[in-house]
Amino acid sequence: MEQYHDLILALQQAAHEIEVRENECMAQHTTFAIGGPADVFISPKTQEGLRYTIACLRERELPYLMLGNGSNMLVADAGVRSAVVCTTGLDEVHIDGDKVIAEAGALLSRVARCAQHAGLTGAEFAGGIPGSLGGAVFMNAGAYDGQMQAIVQQTEYLDAAGELHLLEGEAHRFDYRSSIFREQPDWIVLRSELKLQAGDPTEILSKMNDFAQRRRTKQPLNFPSAGSTFKRPQGHFAGQMIEECGLKGFAVGAAQVSEKHAGFLINRGGATCDDMLRLIETVQQRVHEKFGVELECEVRIIR
Repeated sequence: MEQYHDLILALQQAAHEIEVRENECMAQHTTFAIGGPADVFISPKTQEGLRYTIACLRERELPYLMLGNGSNMLVADAGVRSAVVCTTGLDEVHIDGDKVIAEAGALLSRVARCAQHAGLTGAEFAGGIPGSLGGAVFMNAGAYDGQMQAIVQQTEYLDAAGELHLLEGEAHRFDYRSSIFREQPDWIVLRSELKLQAGDPTEILSKMNDFAQRRRTKQPLNFPSAGSTFKRPQGHFAGQMIEECGLKGFAVGAAQVSEKHAGFLINRGGATCDDMLRLIETVQQRVHEKFGVELECEVRIIR
């Protein structure tokens, strides 16, 4: 931990509001509820604080991991041997006409609610996705035939040198569960502008409630998970193939293929990263044996 002493001191003495904790358990910061301690856990509360934090890390050539709501991440049981920079304190959302401007740490559920209250339609699909805006842009998150690429108009970000840039439209290079930010992992999303359309708040709320009811009916929301564990293979549905392999309810330790929806791998309580990795590997192997299809893991694995 000696390599972080100077960093911690600099962040604690900064004029910006930045929380710093050592040996923070990552299981508390991922929706899988899995993961060992991070050497240093940093939570900036302002854009300036985030930029200062990144500058300090890069100046000292210290490795770091960017974290939002941890909804698409599986962290090793040994933890993270680097600094973790968490953006959840950067959660401002405001409305400008038919646009919603949201910071990277804003939860998608909050973004969708703000849009609904303002009578703006187009973000309903995002209401039940348990991620943050930054992570959603990073992976082009989607649900119920909606994707971020349909509503993201521009994004402010830091490049690998810490310089501020603005990305617009097709320059995001959105694809299925991907974007230019996935191709450029050193780039950091700061905020995005979402272009929506005027709508009736009551009708928008009704659509959001319908999506929420479908989730409650079909998804294992009462257990920790990372949502759909695998990307949708072309021409197939991952959950259907897993179910046809007879794997519903199959478990490795406390990691289990959900009995409610086979596309979800869940933590039944106390699952380790090793449990989940072995379950993922078993599912991939069985699906390949039966269908000849390679299931690609949608979850980011941090070892």
